Amino acid sequence: MSENSKNETVNEVVAEPNVEIATNLNISEDVIGIIAGLAASEVEGIAGMTLGFVDGINQILGSNKKYSKGVKIELDGKKVTVDLYVNVTYGVKIPDVAWAAQNAVKTAVETMTGLEVSAVNINVQGITFDKKEEEVKAIEE
Repeated sequence: MSENSKNETVNEVVAEPNVEIATNLNISEDVIGIIAGLAASEVEGIAGMTLGFVDGINQILGSNKKYSKGVKIELDGKKVTVDLYVNVTYGVKIPDVAWAAQNAVKTAVETMTGLEVSAVNINVQGITFDKKEEEVKAIEE
């Protein structure tokens, strides 16, 4: 063999299976609020979401946030804290409903946004009575 053939290097091309692409993705707090509100409203026992004082003023002034009503979002980098203001149905176990709502919101937000949910705080603002049950009781009496 010649001296040149000993010094030749073979360049191998190695394909990396996981290529990380840098992206700049910004998700609005309103979008996170809508995701959290919809997830919470699907939990059995939650009768609806309520407006806090600030949300009530914003709605009066023309800011219509119907889908994220009763939801407050705090972003800290890639961590999210969600505060929910809800009404529950009369007769349900509030701790069970709160636990189910926390799990539903955490799962939905983390799955859809990729952000880490650090806390989901449930604030029960009221109890809603089912009008049909009241009407049936009134008829029976």
